[in-house]
Amino acid sequence: MSPSPELSAAQRNAVTELLRVSPVADELGRRFAKAGYELHLVGGSVRDALLGRLGDDLDFCTDARPEDTLKIIKGWAEATWETGREFGTIGLQRGGLRLEITTYRAESYDGVSRNPLVQYGDNLHDDLVRRDFTINAMAVSLPGHEFADPFGGLQDLAARVIRTPGTPAQSFGDDPLRMLRAARFAAQLRFDLDPAVRTAMEHMAADLDRITAERIRDEVSKLLLGADPVTGLRLLVDTGLADRFLPELAGLKLEIDEHAQHKDVYEHTLKVVSNAAGYDTADGGPDLVLRLAALLHDIGKPATKAVGADGGVSFHHHEMVGARMAKTRLKALKYPKDVIGPVVALVGLHLRFYGYGRGEWTDSAVRRYVTDAGDQLARLHKLTRSDCTTRNKRKAALLAADYDALEQRITRIQAEEDLARVRPDLDGNAIMELLGVPAGPVVGRAWKHLKELRLERGPLDRDEAEAELQRWARAEGLLP
Repeated sequence: MSPSPELSAAQRNAVTELLRVSPVADELGRRFAKAGYELHLVGGSVRDALLGRLGDDLDFCTDARPEDTLKIIKGWAEATWETGREFGTIGLQRGGLRLEITTYRAESYDGVSRNPLVQYGDNLHDDLVRRDFTINAMAVSLPGHEFADPFGGLQDLAARVIRTPGTPAQSFGDDPLRMLRAARFAAQLRFDLDPAVRTAMEHMAADLDRITAERIRDEVSKLLLGADPVTGLRLLVDTGLADRFLPELAGLKLEIDEHAQHKDVYEHTLKVVSNAAGYDTADGGPDLVLRLAALLHDIGKPATKAVGADGGVSFHHHEMVGARMAKTRLKALKYPKDVIGPVVALVGLHLRFYGYGRGEWTDSAVRRYVTDAGDQLARLHKLTRSDCTTRNKRKAALLAADYDALEQRITRIQAEEDLARVRPDLDGNAIMELLGVPAGPVVGRAWKHLKELRLERGPLDRDEAEAELQRWARAEGLLP
């Protein structure tokens, strides 16, 4: 099939984008050519060039072996690394770009793990056919800029479809992680899956059990950070892939009958994820912690669902149950502590705001809200606002106004007090001196009591704090 005029234009755009970095890429290509080897820009780098989004990380393939690559770049590369050498990959840095050069591969897989049995190839075609999707199986030669697309990746890119170079069954059988990558690319690029790819994912979902938790975690994170995470999440659930590593997500599809109506928790969750994806971090990037919290905020509902005598449905304490479940799931997926801790805290706090509009919150309650949220307060604001998915415009407006009022109140109290560093009005040394006790459990209990007073009443002056400490100590039998 000959390319359409639009595809030809896209091809020209790819070369134009490549020329942006040609001082490095072409120079590298000339070094390989002089040494008698081929070099091609390949895979995701070509795909991104075609999409006009080529970044600073470039992938190349060559018929040179790793030891030959090292000789060619010696003295030219500003830095090199060999962490991927066992798979034929040599990394280097030059001119602000990170380059990875991989020897042509024609490996097979052992059918048990996702680890390839590395076999070097001797031609570009065999290297491209082993790649995951056609949109990642294109190449541009260097320095000649000849375009290679043996599997129609350019056509698929124009059609915005994800397809495999060979049969999906063979591709996913070689490496089941590619099924998650298909969902991830759908989320990142807003592409559709070829029907054969989707069918294979449904039939082969159990093969994902061969993949390590760390690999799954990385793909899930990339999916969540994509431009359209909801599309990717729907694919994971609809194909059964999510059941292999995140069964709680599909479990949100609670049965709804005519006698016990309640919001569709699954659809609500996806909407909350979509809302959360609308927020950016301070540096303009997507926030993994916020999106994970949005995804997991209601996973405690199925376990806490109860139907009352009047047919009303409740999910009492689902936020606390959900926080425990979120911690267990994230640990199983090998997320680091600096992700698990904030996500669990956000899930546990996401309901705290409700009730504020009824006028029940004192300044003490606001202080506790801020103190309990700690350094996650900004994210908690975003998650709480994202959690409002009602279609009732009046109710949505009231909730937004209530939260605006809460944020304004927090700002006012923060201006009067340092809520970010709420401490008792007496420190440990003062407590020991006034009570005449050594360091130990008594000091800890006294410190906690004074902190509770600080949260309840705000800052106390020194005389008030000392009087309250003595009152507490007498009640505890520590003073006459």
